[in-house]
Amino acid sequence: MKRIYLKDLETHLNHEITLQGFVDNIRDLQYVQFIILRDITEKVQITIEKNEENKKLNEIVSNLTNESTIKVVGRLLANSKVKLRGMELLPSEIIVTSKSLEELPFNFKNNDTALIDTKLDYRFIDLRNEKNTLIFKIQSCMIEAMRSYLYQENFIEINTPKIIGTASESGSEVFELKYFNQKAYLAQSPQFYKQMAMASGLEKIFEVAPAFRAENSNTNRHATEFTSFDLEFSYINSFEDVMSFEEDLLIAGFTAVKNQYGEQIKTLFNKEVIIPTKPFPRLKLNEVYQALADNYGYQIPKEDAGDLNSEAEKLTGKLALKKYGHEFIFITDYSFKKRPFYHMRKEGVPQGYDLIWRGCEITTGAQREHRYEILKKQAQEKGLDKDVKFYLEFFKYGCPPHGGFGLGVNRLTMLMLGITIKEAMFIFRGPNRLNP
Repeated sequence: MKRIYLKDLETHLNHEITLQGFVDNIRDLQYVQFIILRDITEKVQITIEKNEENKKLNEIVSNLTNESTIKVVGRLLANSKVKLRGMELLPSEIIVTSKSLEELPFNFKNNDTALIDTKLDYRFIDLRNEKNTLIFKIQSCMIEAMRSYLYQENFIEINTPKIIGTASESGSEVFELKYFNQKAYLAQSPQFYKQMAMASGLEKIFEVAPAFRAENSNTNRHATEFTSFDLEFSYINSFEDVMSFEEDLLIAGFTAVKNQYGEQIKTLFNKEVIIPTKPFPRLKLNEVYQALADNYGYQIPKEDAGDLNSEAEKLTGKLALKKYGHEFIFITDYSFKKRPFYHMRKEGVPQGYDLIWRGCEITTGAQREHRYEILKKQAQEKGLDKDVKFYLEFFKYGCPPHGGFGLGVNRLTMLMLGITIKEAMFIFRGPNRLNP
């Protein structure tokens, strides 16, 4: 029999139905008992009068505990006196499918009753909170919409290896592991394999998968394992094509979220989902430096010259709103010293960008260098030519001009809802957290 979700009960009034869910609350009064049943979609009241006919049911409810799970058979009736949705279920049978044996370690219905680390220790309880459940409904909605957009644009979804043989795909630290009798590493991104797909003639590919960064960084936006939404496509004219495509992809994702969850996000997170408009503003890095100095008296530290640090990103987000009335801004013309060797260069300038949203970098994208001799030379400049020998092989036999980017799904969710990265992940992994 098909499962009935509580959100759909209006179509089952005056019918005998079977419901399942968590016991959200119990009220055991002198003449009547009430159970509030909860599933992922809604809640409903179950009403059991205390009488001889209901003696077995009354005994079950008297021994029931909050957060147990039950299966209930009964008739659903409209009742204007019931505050919760104006309906109630009068049960003929209650089956306890699991019993909550102990008092909960914290009150998950109030997000302020426990420290974040306590909530992460008991994440399976923390996620029962309506607000926390909504986070992953939103995240799922956004990924589904972006996936659908890519399928419409003739992209192919692929799965690339997460165990790799070289540690040289970017400047970030990597996790090393024993792979039988040799060393291996967890992939920081699918970058090399995305480009292999371009050399294979697949033309348009994407992947939604975990990525790993061994960065000993304890901030509200970094994690050692996260979900990355990566894509790559061929026959571009410049990295402007890549930026334009990312604009369209984000608009598709944000539109879906706003349509489906915009009101709930306002209510529970006090945030407005603003669908961005094209084109997003664009500034070269030196223009950003000048604007930050003129507007905020900020000078980039010497060690960060040619790049942006987190403080500069925050100020750039403020600048985008102030100057352009836009939450997003593309920054281009970074120093080649701060960019990966596989970014194409034009007169020494990497043909790539970072995308800043609400003061935080969410994307690094670029046109890639697809010409073997130039790519080999740029790898040699970084001292990587031997380490990336297998990668360079991809470009020996012809490869179309191409580009792409990667989006951090968890960071997108974090910024959309105004929460921390720990809350935006189903299970957080950081330098000091390896459990649950």
